[in-house]
Amino acid sequence: MPGQSVEFHSFHIIRNEFLMNMQKFLSHIQRTIQQIEGEIKLEMPTINLDAEVSELATDPEVIETLEHCGMTWLTLISTAVEEQLRKVPQGNGPLAEIDLWRERNATLSALTEQIKLPLVKKILAILKEAESGLLENLQIVISDLSRHHVEAVDNVRFLSTLERHLKNLTHGTGFNIVLDTIPSMMNALRMVWIISRHYNKDERMIPLMERIAWEITARVCKVVDLRTLFKEDRSIAKTKLLEAKGSLEMWKKSYFDIRAQIEASGRDQRWEFDRKRLFEKTDYMASICQDLYDIVQVIEEFYNIFGPELKAVTGDPKRIDDVLRRVDGLISPMEVLTFDPFSIKCASQWKFVMEDFKSEVLVIEKEAKNFIDESFKTLRSAEAAFDMLLNFKHIRSRDAINRQMMMKFNDILAQYCKEVDIVNNIFIQNLSNPPLYKNHPPMAGAIYWSRSLFHRIKHTIIRFQEVEELLASERGKEVKHKYLEVAKRMKEYEDLKYDHWRDWTEQMLPVLLKKTLLAKSPHSEEVDTREKWSRFIVNFSPKLQEVINETKYMEQLGFPVPEIARNVALQEDKFLRYTDGMKQMLDHYHKLMGTLNEAEIQLLDDHIQELWKVFRSGYKRLNWNSLGIGDYIVRCTQAIGKFESLVHQIHKNAGDINNKLLLIESTNLFKSPPLKNEDELPGVKEFFEYIKRERSKDVEHIVRKYVAIGPLLTKMEGLVANTNTGKASKLAPYYAFWENKIYHTLTQLVLKNLQAFNAAVLRDVPLFQTETILSAPEIILHPNASEIDKMSVHCIRDCVEVTKHFVRWMHGTCIDCPPQHAEEDELITLSFFNDISQNPLIIEQAVLITQNIHKLLNSLTKYLNRWKRYRPLWKLDKAIVMEKFAAKKPACVTFDEKLQFYIKIAQEVTQQPLIKDEQCIRLTLGPLAYTVQENAKGWVTSLGKLLNESAKEELFSLQEEIEVDIFSAQ
Repeated sequence: MPGQSVEFHSFHIIRNEFLMNMQKFLSHIQRTIQQIEGEIKLEMPTINLDAEVSELATDPEVIETLEHCGMTWLTLISTAVEEQLRKVPQGNGPLAEIDLWRERNATLSALTEQIKLPLVKKILAILKEAESGLLENLQIVISDLSRHHVEAVDNVRFLSTLERHLKNLTHGTGFNIVLDTIPSMMNALRMVWIISRHYNKDERMIPLMERIAWEITARVCKVVDLRTLFKEDRSIAKTKLLEAKGSLEMWKKSYFDIRAQIEASGRDQRWEFDRKRLFEKTDYMASICQDLYDIVQVIEEFYNIFGPELKAVTGDPKRIDDVLRRVDGLISPMEVLTFDPFSIKCASQWKFVMEDFKSEVLVIEKEAKNFIDESFKTLRSAEAAFDMLLNFKHIRSRDAINRQMMMKFNDILAQYCKEVDIVNNIFIQNLSNPPLYKNHPPMAGAIYWSRSLFHRIKHTIIRFQEVEELLASERGKEVKHKYLEVAKRMKEYEDLKYDHWRDWTEQMLPVLLKKTLLAKSPHSEEVDTREKWSRFIVNFSPKLQEVINETKYMEQLGFPVPEIARNVALQEDKFLRYTDGMKQMLDHYHKLMGTLNEAEIQLLDDHIQELWKVFRSGYKRLNWNSLGIGDYIVRCTQAIGKFESLVHQIHKNAGDINNKLLLIESTNLFKSPPLKNEDELPGVKEFFEYIKRERSKDVEHIVRKYVAIGPLLTKMEGLVANTNTGKASKLAPYYAFWENKIYHTLTQLVLKNLQAFNAAVLRDVPLFQTETILSAPEIILHPNASEIDKMSVHCIRDCVEVTKHFVRWMHGTCIDCPPQHAEEDELITLSFFNDISQNPLIIEQAVLITQNIHKLLNSLTKYLNRWKRYRPLWKLDKAIVMEKFAAKKPACVTFDEKLQFYIKIAQEVTQQPLIKDEQCIRLTLGPLAYTVQENAKGWVTSLGKLLNESAKEELFSLQEEIEVDIFSAQ
């Protein structure tokens, strides 16, 4: 669209602008970096020059230092200038020349700015005052630097006016940018030529223009790549080649336009540049682009001829594909050239390639004409061939082949005769069972089929009338006669089908309209052995719908239809509305009935019967001629809505009961006490007492939920039977249904809790702790194993006995059964306990828990047996053992061994783990370890006392001996 193309063009302009600015920014950055890294700095003297010039000029040391510094400057500046003059542009394009002058300007500017520094001027003044011989040479070098710097500044300023155009030429996205840029660029070159002091000479302008010509040719070489050119879409390739050629020609045209303007002005110096240098390459490349354009054009012309139309007409796609492969082969040599076609040096080689191409084109043309002659003798479609021949009058293709095509009209008539015979054979073969279109009724569909065959041959002959001389020939008259014979036979077939349909419709339509609205489905779902709920279907005969469809299509075909059929067809929307309404109504009914279970169907039996009474007129009395069909649908819908409201209330109450049962079933009867801290667990008695307390609270709560079920059932009784007794005989099966569900819920409650407790017993997470104490001579648990076992059994039994709180209902009611008198006038409450306690699964689970606890306690006992190795500490009588030991009068070493033995025992006990977790029980071994340790210390104390007494006796004995010896000595 025009708006879109303008927007697209604007986008490209902005894009090109952005790219060029980015390129400019990049070049500025590069130049700045280059100046920073490569700046030439003049070396300044380190001596103090604050004194007056005349004073400094008389100081020999200062003059010597400054002359040395000046010599360094002279060498540095001369070298820098010479280096810049030796540099050449880095690249073949015009932007390289601008970059060269910018670099020279940057370098020379840096030196020039340093020469202007006050310090440098003062040094030069001192040298001048001192009449130094170096100053003259230094002034010459500085003057040379200034001259070259002025030239660089001037050239940068003028060449910058060309930069935008040159960047468009180098970086523009397409040839349209290049074509727009060349004239304005040439005008800018003219301005540079007129104004610039340095680029107004041939030796400067011709190389610049040569570089511009090189950039244009490089751009063309890059875009026109023979390896990919012929693989592109041909229209794109042609456009590309025309634009490339236009760019090359525009370069020359713009040059001569500006040259003529300069000559016409008569004021400025004329452009008498070397045309060979500027235009020889571009003119040659333009001729190559024209050759390539001609090649693409030839390929396109061949493809125009050997396209899908010719394939469809001739029926020989393989032969056409072979020809097209040869056409594609025309460009194969050009895709693998071993030379550059755009190089003037290879002009002779390119000439040979083009001569081979042209000769091969002539060969393919000859073969194509032979193929067309053969193909038109075996055409697939006369009309397609006719259209193709007419189209070839307006399509650009090879002239020789076009002329050959125009001679094939007789072959088309022969093909049309074959097509008429084929259509006639199809008609005769399918007369008794014609193929129908989707949704077409049998009779009208057969007529549609016959007419489609007729139009197939009619359409072609009408097209032939566009060329008057075609049917006026002898061959044309024969074709026309054959067409008329087949058309007459088809018309007779249509009339026969129509007469048969009209007779059948007038006879059967009244019968179909008298059918009832509904019919009972043969596939009713059985609810139990005594009852079933009926499924209904809409009794709208498919034949009736077929008559409506036939009537509409017959009228479309232009046949008169019976009045009764037209009336029915006009009521089609009404019938559709009625059938859709009844289908929705029945779907609603079936869906609603599908939500009821067996107990609810029994509960609502009377209401279902009432609903069926409303339905009854639909399958007994009303038919499709009746006037009250709409009212009947409304009545049925209202009755279903009323029944649905009742069902929803029943389901709501049933949902409430199910929620209560779910809550009962999910109650945890083995709640563990909360931990005071991570290391401290409850004791055994504390654990089981907490479970008992929590259980009694939970049981009280769930019993209240159970008791609330009766009133809900009484509420349902009010909805269904309009009574509130809780013992309606009509609801007896429903009460039994819920009582059975309650039994299963309580069974699951007990079973799941027992299973959960068993899992907790077996899990390696302690639930409670028990102490281990020394009760000489045995090590026992506190409380002992039998008490733990007894408490666990009692807890399990209490779990099952929870069901005693759930009182059974009286038979056929939802009222709690009163206590019953047993033997000796004992009152017994009938609960679910008797049934649940005898459930094999619950018995099995209770036994399993008991066995697991037994195994656990046995395991703990085995573990405690390890401590029996310390039994001698408390089993032996300490006094007797000490007396016997003392009687032996043991040596100190023996005492030491004994003491070390008991001390080691005391230390060993302290290193034993004081906690042992075994499945659900945690053993606290601290009291036992303390007792053992104290016993060991007692032995150590006793041995110490014994050792003390023994030592005292020895000392007293020694003292007596010493005293006796002293006395004897006196």
